[in-house]
Amino acid sequence: MGAIYLHLMTAAVAVLLGGFVLWARKGTTLHKTNGRIWVFLMAVTAMVSFEIRVLEDGQYSWIHLLSAWTLFSLLAGLWAARTGRIRTHKGFMIGTYVGAIVAGVFTLMPGRYLASVLF
Repeated sequence: MGAIYLHLMTAAVAVLLGGFVLWARKGTTLHKTNGRIWVFLMAVTAMVSFEIRVLEDGQYSWIHLLSAWTLFSLLAGLWAARTGRIRTHKGFMIGTYVGAIVAGVFTLMPGRYLASVLF
């Protein structure tokens, strides 16, 4: 259960911080610093998800594919920023942020573990 709580905490903070990073002025030290923290939080969230298999009888589920895609997207977004491909960077980072929100909404659907805990 520790992995579930770590996953939830890092995801929640990442969603909040990610919103700030998206609305903050781009290219500033504040944007870069908070962006790096956001990438770290998202990477931890995605990596920890691979430890969460208890809900699927010890098996990986389709949602783990999203975790793998998240890790790829974070790396691609970082690479794009470092190589000056800002439009590509923006696309990967916004896509990853929106994906995190969509995944969060799905966890609150009836019948899901988190929904049963919260409601």
